[in-house]
Amino acid sequence: MASIRYNPNGQKGRISYNTDIVSGIIALSLQETEGIELVPSKSKGIKVNFEKEGIFADISVIAHYGYSVPELAFAIQQTVKQMVESMTKYRIAKVDVHIQSVVFPEAAPPVPPAAENREQQENK
Repeated sequence: MASIRYNPNGQKGRISYNTDIVSGIIALSLQETEGIELVPSKSKGIKVNFEKEGIFADISVIAHYGYSVPELAFAIQQTVKQMVESMTKYRIAKVDVHIQSVVFPEAAPPVPPAAENREQQENK
């Protein structure tokens, strides 16, 4: 569990965020990024470490075919940084993005040659 001292309007107290909350915010930010999906696993493909320098996030995703991998990685980094820093007041030190694989669109099943011949004869 991590904590941050946040003192709006001079109030005393401490706000604490655990790793699951920050991971949830990261997962939410990934839903806004088009062309990816999280690697299906117990940890949802998101690992978060709290250090003195800030939060270190390690994210594993699957890219959809047709999207530029460098552009996807940059978009993920920017979205995660913006959302976590605006929602928690933590500083993001580093976001590592791992593209595990690429998902290709499902091709239509091939039409058997006999069916093609029938269709051509019917259209004549």
